[in-house]
Amino acid sequence: MSHKFFHYFLLFFIFSGLLCQTTQPIYPDLGRYAGLSFVAPPDPFPTNPMDAVLAVNANSISVIPYAFTRLGNPEVRYNKSQWQWWGEKPEGIIETIRLAHQKGIQVMLKPQIYIPGSWTGDLNFSNDQDWSAWETSYTQYILDFAHLADSMKVELFCIGTEFKLSVQKRPEFWFRLIEKIKAIYPGKITYAANWDDFNQVPFWDKLDFIGVDAYFPLSEAITPKVNDLISHWQSHLDKIEKVTIETKRPILFTEYGYLSVDQCAHRTWELEKIVKTLKINEKAQANALEALYQVFHLKPYWKGGFLWKWFPHGEGGEGYDERDYTPQNKLAHKVVRNWHEKF
Repeated sequence: MSHKFFHYFLLFFIFSGLLCQTTQPIYPDLGRYAGLSFVAPPDPFPTNPMDAVLAVNANSISVIPYAFTRLGNPEVRYNKSQWQWWGEKPEGIIETIRLAHQKGIQVMLKPQIYIPGSWTGDLNFSNDQDWSAWETSYTQYILDFAHLADSMKVELFCIGTEFKLSVQKRPEFWFRLIEKIKAIYPGKITYAANWDDFNQVPFWDKLDFIGVDAYFPLSEAITPKVNDLISHWQSHLDKIEKVTIETKRPILFTEYGYLSVDQCAHRTWELEKIVKTLKINEKAQANALEALYQVFHLKPYWKGGFLWKWFPHGEGGEGYDERDYTPQNKLAHKVVRNWHEKF
């Protein structure tokens, strides 16, 4: 081999290596979450609910202390004894985390806002004064739970859920909030973006995971077939993979799941509005979950997620468990258990 040819070969080798690093980042070993979104019960647990979590081979749960904001009112209300369920108040959150850790189950603490009659993505105010008032109230709420996460040695903390307009209009608030959280809580941090705007979040490089609430619409079929669903996932993979490459951060499905009804793999947020009128379809739910696991299980950038949702002792439902997202006592139960075993 001539000296000149060797020189070109060496340059090609170096360039190829750099290109490979650019297109295929090496993601940090942050573990994989075979997780369940744990519904807060109205009353204390009668017995330890974590054995049922382990029985589906889950290794983690998300614990969700809800707070409330009303449209037009720049205030975050939480921990109000007269109306908040036990499982959403600090004593319930602490006990849930304690029981999980006792069984070796990891926890994502996910403080989450509920807006009656609306959605957090549409949260908006007409002036800076109201925005600032809400942000001050939200900061207090989040930092209270960041302190709790630190004291309980929680493994993962989610700083917010689906604040589409807030992130677009007030990104500086989120950058400041992240720094305040990091000054309190040393563990891993994520944010739960909605499936339709996760590629527009400007602060992923400040977090450990790209968090996505993965309710991607896939198929309008009444009972979609697994192979068809796998094909439909391809239309979303390019955007998902592009963001992981650009940010060099892995993906975590902070929420994912399907109602057990006809057409559950389409626009699930619309089905929720009429769920009690829909036909039960456990096969559709099982197929949708099977397809998701088949698509993502071997992706190096996918670090698992938290299935929406899981009722401890059957408590905390809204009166339509047979149609709800939970896989408990349904065909999807076996699908979830079998795939979790592979994590």
